[in-house]
Amino acid sequence: MELLKAQRKQAVIKMGLQGPSGSGKTFSSLLLAHGLVSSWDKIAVIDSENHSSELYSHLGDYNVLVIGPPFSPEKYIEAISFCEDAGMEVVILDSISHEWEGQGGIIDVHSQMVGNSFTNWSRVTPRHNAFVNKILQSPAHIIATVRSKQLHDQANAATSFRKWFCFRLKC
Repeated sequence: MELLKAQRKQAVIKMGLQGPSGSGKTFSSLLLAHGLVSSWDKIAVIDSENHSSELYSHLGDYNVLVIGPPFSPEKYIEAISFCEDAGMEVVILDSISHEWEGQGGIIDVHSQMVGNSFTNWSRVTPRHNAFVNKILQSPAHIIATVRSKQLHDQANAATSFRKWFCFRLKC
């Protein structure tokens, strides 16, 4: 062990953007990434959304690594390592929702296990924890998008939007 004096150093961020489908998570992630490194060449998107990140190719020449099912934690870990080895300074994970609830993700694997559901978590949790640790230990900036459910009250949609809009604008 060594006790060192604190020094201000260039830190890398670990950020999550959450929102429903179509809320601008990918677009915002790309703009944030460019703001961090000022070079599209140093940005990689790990795209589990069927090439949807390429909708914003007009922004710049960023890199895309498309992954498909099964969406295992190990596949995400391998993809992050691949981007790190390629010298990417920002890695956007679009989206990490699949690692948890997608085909071959943690929930899917757990639901197919036989035996005690509670004790089976001890078999899948380390895999998910390895994924989280890969994100936390990465030398690159990591921006992860997470899809959330959209609550929608069809009967009161206009009133709800008006209340939200007025709340945001303080009207």
